[in-house]
Amino acid sequence: MKVSIIQLQSQTDKSKNLQNALSLAEDSIKQSNPDLITLPEMFLFNGGTTEDKKKSAENIPNGDTTQILSKFAKQHNVFIHGGSIYEHSGNKVSNTTVIIDNNGIFLTKYRKIHLFDVTTPNGTNYRESDSVEPGTEIITYDALDFKIGCTICYDLRFAELFLALAKKYVDIIVVPASFTHQTGKDHWETLLKARAIETQAYIVAPAQYGEFPNESGNYNRTWGHSMIIDPWGDIIQTIPSGSGWATAEISRERINQIRKNIPLSEHRIL
Repeated sequence: MKVSIIQLQSQTDKSKNLQNALSLAEDSIKQSNPDLITLPEMFLFNGGTTEDKKKSAENIPNGDTTQILSKFAKQHNVFIHGGSIYEHSGNKVSNTTVIIDNNGIFLTKYRKIHLFDVTTPNGTNYRESDSVEPGTEIITYDALDFKIGCTICYDLRFAELFLALAKKYVDIIVVPASFTHQTGKDHWETLLKARAIETQAYIVAPAQYGEFPNESGNYNRTWGHSMIIDPWGDIIQTIPSGSGWATAEISRERINQIRKNIPLSEHRIL
């Protein structure tokens, strides 16, 4: 199975962001023929005020973006792991991944469980919960002969979610992200490698790169460095900066051999 990661610098123009995402996806298809295309968190809309986020929200699966992605997937015979878009959810929105199969059929969705309410080392405050309702369900889906687990960005810091996915015997865990520059430079690669090693699964992490407008009218900066990491913790593809794509082969033999040599699932006690 071949998987492509798409790295973007999404802003608050939904049409432009979607066009950029699909253009890079088409390029990856022409040059590397992937079976699965993965988009970053907030690929459709990134930044703005709480009201901007609510206005950008759509219904899933009947919203325009899901329908466009479905047509694209069917046209190109490719699975799409749609990073995240804002979904209507009561008085707030959900930060939601859309999954579409290679026949253009909506498979499932995943709502981000862990919300980013933190203060970074430079004093910048992030309060995702002000506008976003957290999800509660652990979600997996099948693509070809592989089982894939869903997470989003800040979920990466919570090993228990990845352990729960490992107990479901996932082969790939996708981590679409809009990781801040400050936390990304110190923690992103380390956490991704740790999650790959402890779950013995491929980690596929498409990310946002560069600046986007924040609620105060200034700009926040994201880290980029989209990666695909194998179950041993080796980086097999990365996009350090800018917008772009990269593709890697997911090997069933690699997964099986690592799990045979170090049978964590058999040794797990707690």
